[in-house]
Amino acid sequence: MSALTNTLGRLLRRRAAATVALAGVLGLTLVALPGDVRHEPDTVLVATEHAKGVDIGRDVVWVLAVGSDARPGEDMTHSRGDAIQMVGINTRTGAAAILGVPRDSWVDIPGHGSNKINAALYFGGPKLFGQVVGDLVGIQPDYVFITRFEKFQDLVGQMGGIDIDNPFYFDDEALKKNGFQPGHIHLTGYEAMAYSRIRHALLRGDFDRSAHQQVVVKAIQRKVRRNRDKAGFIAKGVLSAMRDLHTDLSPVELFKLGHVLADIDPAKVTNCVVQGDIGNIAGQSVVLPFVQEAHEMGEDAKKDAVISKCISPW
Repeated sequence: MSALTNTLGRLLRRRAAATVALAGVLGLTLVALPGDVRHEPDTVLVATEHAKGVDIGRDVVWVLAVGSDARPGEDMTHSRGDAIQMVGINTRTGAAAILGVPRDSWVDIPGHGSNKINAALYFGGPKLFGQVVGDLVGIQPDYVFITRFEKFQDLVGQMGGIDIDNPFYFDDEALKKNGFQPGHIHLTGYEAMAYSRIRHALLRGDFDRSAHQQVVVKAIQRKVRRNRDKAGFIAKGVLSAMRDLHTDLSPVELFKLGHVLADIDPAKVTNCVVQGDIGNIAGQSVVLPFVQEAHEMGEDAKKDAVISKCISPW
């Protein structure tokens, strides 16, 4: 009976936390309604035409997560994406798949010819960007989430940082002069941002940077999962995320999506980075993605958010 009692207790605490979080979301909308554009937002979350709402327990939900390199005062929704990760969540099983896309991938952008994939955000905003990334990996996202790196840094800092296993030492004169040591290390909000952005010091450049971004994403999810039942943790995270958020989702949709993300099982997360050759086009160093392999990876993960085979060295 004690095991049953403990289980029921955990469920009741989670339900209570969920109620508080939803109340917080609804309450905050009275102060700053989603879509309030009095100033440039730090985060943007939009539904694509493929979104049908989050049906927890039935659907696989796909979110294109983008880190923008927009400077203060610049329109983040028409900047260039610096971090590009397609994240699928199986709401039935708690599995998740993370498909990384090198930002310099040379692709066709409808109406704009061929260019680096991150230019699609600049040319056409979140929905065109979602379409172009979706065309590469064979999965159209339900939602596109964009954040400035400063906001990302703040969110990780508010969580108390994250812990990762770093496979090798690297540094960067501008972002991390004293470098990241190999092994199990703790990252502050700033260090998580730097770890995700450094490229030139990495042997495989854009590919390794995308893999590092996945390391950080997985560490954030582990932290959320570990703390989700703590009183106030979900409410605090939801409210923090909604500050300076521009979205076309309802508060209830936001709440449901947040719980889908919190319920991911870290043991069921698989990840891979789209591979390709390095080329030079009009004096630009670009990635020539292996499109067929990218489609195969997407097809593999589309139905259950599980990547069963990855050719990436990570």
